[in-house]
Amino acid sequence: MFTGIIETLGEITQLQHEGSNLHITIASELTSELKIDQSVAHNGVCLTVVSLLGNTYTVTAIEETLQKTNLGNLKVGDKVNLERAMILGSRLDGHMVQGHVDQTALCTAVEQKDGSWFFSFKYDASLGNPTIEKGSITIDGTSLTVVDSGIDTFSVAIIPYTYENTCFNSYEVGTLVNLEFDVIGKYVAKLLGKREPS
Repeated sequence: MFTGIIETLGEITQLQHEGSNLHITIASELTSELKIDQSVAHNGVCLTVVSLLGNTYTVTAIEETLQKTNLGNLKVGDKVNLERAMILGSRLDGHMVQGHVDQTALCTAVEQKDGSWFFSFKYDASLGNPTIEKGSITIDGTSLTVVDSGIDTFSVAIIPYTYENTCFNSYEVGTLVNLEFDVIGKYVAKLLGKREPS
């Protein structure tokens, strides 16, 4: 489990394909604190550390992960949002995040206003994942509050600290991001869906 509070950015240093898997090597200030088999969220995707070398570590993404997230689009030099798994008993500053990406979305607008930034996104609503105004959403692993919610669109407001310390400062119109919808909202929507007459 994660909180959606990004600890730091990592930089992709190597991408190696092996069959349908992708081995992703990242340079990070967190590397010295990691151990093999530890879970780390990369742009919101929970992956397991498989090797450590100097200030870099490697994780492996399987084909399904590459198809359902933006990790398959990574290039050497790209930055990724990083968060280690939450510690039981610590404050939950964001919201409950599983590290299981539900789907991707495209950035449709970026607007700077009164010292903050507003980002709008469009996603495939046919997959049944709802957003709720003032509800929680995770974008590339970052816990955020939905400002405006439509059938297949939503927007979020980003404070300067988040903008400067996450991948949001690189987003532009057309950027593909990972979404994890609020886990409680997903379960409620699924239960209500099962009760609807067919």
